[in-house]
Amino acid sequence: MKPLKALAPEMAKNIAFILCDLDDTLTLDGRLPAASYAGLERLSQDGKKVVVVTGRPAGWCDMMARFWPVDGVVGENGAFYFRYVRDENRFVRRFLFDDAERARDRAKLAGFFAELRKTYPQLQLASDQDFRISDIAIDICEDVEPLSKDIVRDIVVRLEALGATVKVSSIHVNAWIGAFDKLSMLTRFLKDEFGVSEDAAKESVLYVGDSPNDEPMFAHFTHTVGVRNIENFASEMTHLPQYVTRAEGGHGFLEIAQLLTQTPVAASSALATAKRERNRRSFLPRRR
Repeated sequence: MKPLKALAPEMAKNIAFILCDLDDTLTLDGRLPAASYAGLERLSQDGKKVVVVTGRPAGWCDMMARFWPVDGVVGENGAFYFRYVRDENRFVRRFLFDDAERARDRAKLAGFFAELRKTYPQLQLASDQDFRISDIAIDICEDVEPLSKDIVRDIVVRLEALGATVKVSSIHVNAWIGAFDKLSMLTRFLKDEFGVSEDAAKESVLYVGDSPNDEPMFAHFTHTVGVRNIENFASEMTHLPQYVTRAEGGHGFLEIAQLLTQTPVAASSALATAKRERNRRSFLPRRR
């Protein structure tokens, strides 16, 4: 992995979409630092399209899509995407499976988890499980004593043997039914919402991540960056990002935003203020 500063300026100018993981990429030590939000805001004001790609639940993704300065969220490892079109006050929600299919699969996954607990009674579902619609998330270190790597590996093997698709993030083991993933839903999102083909996306996208579950994106996209803490997993990974930031988590993400944007912060803030004022006036009643 090369230092981020090695990313050529002319290459950076061609980046139209920044796709980024959430946990330990935008967050740091379990929190969203101001640096992360500043990076998102700066990219948005500069005209870049930002999409959060996460294993986190639908309930969280709904909030992020509506309130954060982002152009979409792919959630639960590719089960859906959400996009709030601000200029039209319109919320787009696209799910891979319908309500009945999701209910069926959740029942299967609940059975799988019950089976796992016969061997590992200490296992707990993630605290955000109630807000999920398609998968289960088993907590491996977020709110519990960290599980050993051997136990995590065995959980993965057992879930796969039961018929689940399984991915390990820096905090959870996620399991779901069906052949979907972050990359397939990202491809659909970019095509449906922005008319960007899979081939075109390879050159116009920069993907940012931090762990092994980002490997499919690191392997697929031409331009990829890992925040510094990816070094904790480098020995376990086959596909590493091209570049790595100096700082970890959200502070590393801000480095990327600073590299990709040329608009000074003060000027971009003024532009954003002017845009908000135009939007405010558009909702005021007309004088007759």
